[in-house]
Amino acid sequence: MPNAFNFSASPFDCLDPEERALVRAGVDIAYFPEAAVVLDVGDRPTHLFVIIKGHVTQLEGEEVLATYGPDDCFDGRGLVAGRVSSRFLVAEELVAYQLARETVGELIARNTAFGALLFSDLGHKLSTLAQRADRHELQSLTLARVDQAYLRPAHVVAAGTDIVTVTRLFHTERTTSVLVSGLPGRSDGELGIFTSTTLQRAILDGRPLASLAVGEFASHPVVTVRAGDQLGDAMLLLLRARVHRLAVLDDGGRVLGILEALDLFSFLANHSHLITVQIEQAQNLAALEPAAAQVTRLVAALQRGGTRIGLMARLVQQLNARLFERAWQMLAPADLVANSCLFVMGSEGRGEQLLKTDQDNGLLLRDGYAPPADLETICQRFSAVLERFGYPECPGRIMLSNPEWRGAAADFGRRVRAWLLLPGEGDLMRLAIFMDAHAVAGDAALLEAVRQPLLALAADNDAHLARFAADIDAFGSPAGWWNRLLGLGDEARAVNLKKAGIFPIVHGVRSLALLHRIAETGTAERIAALQAHGALEAELGGELLEGLHFLMGLRLRAGLAELDLGRAVTGNVDPARLSSLERDLLKDALSVVKRFKALLHQRLRLDAVA
Repeated sequence: MPNAFNFSASPFDCLDPEERALVRAGVDIAYFPEAAVVLDVGDRPTHLFVIIKGHVTQLEGEEVLATYGPDDCFDGRGLVAGRVSSRFLVAEELVAYQLARETVGELIARNTAFGALLFSDLGHKLSTLAQRADRHELQSLTLARVDQAYLRPAHVVAAGTDIVTVTRLFHTERTTSVLVSGLPGRSDGELGIFTSTTLQRAILDGRPLASLAVGEFASHPVVTVRAGDQLGDAMLLLLRARVHRLAVLDDGGRVLGILEALDLFSFLANHSHLITVQIEQAQNLAALEPAAAQVTRLVAALQRGGTRIGLMARLVQQLNARLFERAWQMLAPADLVANSCLFVMGSEGRGEQLLKTDQDNGLLLRDGYAPPADLETICQRFSAVLERFGYPECPGRIMLSNPEWRGAAADFGRRVRAWLLLPGEGDLMRLAIFMDAHAVAGDAALLEAVRQPLLALAADNDAHLARFAADIDAFGSPAGWWNRLLGLGDEARAVNLKKAGIFPIVHGVRSLALLHRIAETGTAERIAALQAHGALEAELGGELLEGLHFLMGLRLRAGLAELDLGRAVTGNVDPARLSSLERDLLKDALSVVKRFKALLHQRLRLDAVA
């Protein structure tokens, strides 16, 4: 049986062949019936247990701290500390490997990654995981399709067009090349290409440019690539043909656009830069739509490449903000843009949205400003455009098309204060969403003028703040998720990571920020400010941020898998698809949530809230 030890489960997957031999030599098998106590508080453990079959519950008093299933190991921390601090009770008949303490000690001495993954806190585990992960971002991007890169419009001119006319087209269309049709001696419809480099040859020819036909200088044949080809192949073709651009064809041979070498290499080096270029060069809403589609592709490519979640979220926030701003500028008259503030809220406002979820946005108007008579139509069109771009309408109607989320700054300020002071059903959640508001277009000072008095009002009233923060318990205790995590009982198998951990972290940090009048809207920035104020211990703050990013990463991967299958994105995680390491990290993250909620209950006196 020891020869069947599962070395693909964490932390044993980081062992080399000699270290694996140590495990085989030092492992035995143990059996415990249901309800047996494997380890109790104060015991001096002699073995590390690795579950083959069954489940074990870790208890502190009567409270469930964690549940362990097949391939999970326990109690490593008790082993290294020399004493067990919890009770480990068999919830379902247990068969487990037991690895002698001396063997575990030798493995720790030989392999630092093994020790870090076995005993460390959440932050150190994630750091070790990142260091040993074998990521290949460049490889994943070169495997992308050609039509996933930015294709510049293909402009076609007749061979008889004079050089001056073509030069004017270069200027007006901001391009450096045109395709040339009807080349002399070519009856097969083959195209040529004339570029800004070729223009230099025409100038040096000495004849008047207005009398020179572009067909005389066009190069042919044009080097082409199919839209479905891989970018890596396109890159090799560029280098092999010694050209700076490729004409991209669909399956029918029709030209879809031009792939410039600069755009290709920029895609590989910094994909987000290409989307920014696409947004900036868009002249209408139809031209913005492909850029919106590229954002999700960017997220998928960055996730495959192992990009840090925090960085990925900030990139997406910047791209979405610029996309929304450009769309708003195309729909709203300049006078409205100048006298208003378009803002986004929720995860988008915090800079923590990765995949496109519900629209959460609003509009503040300058006091005394008379908006255009068709304001309602403009706002409805904006919401419809975002839906076309892939951002679904909010089921709760938290968006511009709903009059409740737009209005004069003074009126809106009174409405928001009422949500805090005299909350009706759903008002405290509306307030929480608004506290994350981030300006994306117009005058950002209008938003700050509404939010700053609200910060002062909430911080000065303990009862209002406690009522606001109490929603951290809206989805139950982290301990209630253990059975779902391991598929025990009648609970649904899917784990809702937002309810289990993301929301309690986000809303708890948001509540502390409100208490200390911190104006930052992102969770990471709020944690940093709370630490700077001495309102949050550095260690707990770091674990909260690491836990949040880990949960966001799991949710992102699940959401991308749902998109691949053509399903609606829920981001719910199937525990059966988690590795033993991911289950271990998820337990650690939910344990951090539990400690944080206990701190909030004490500091904000939440138990006194009716």
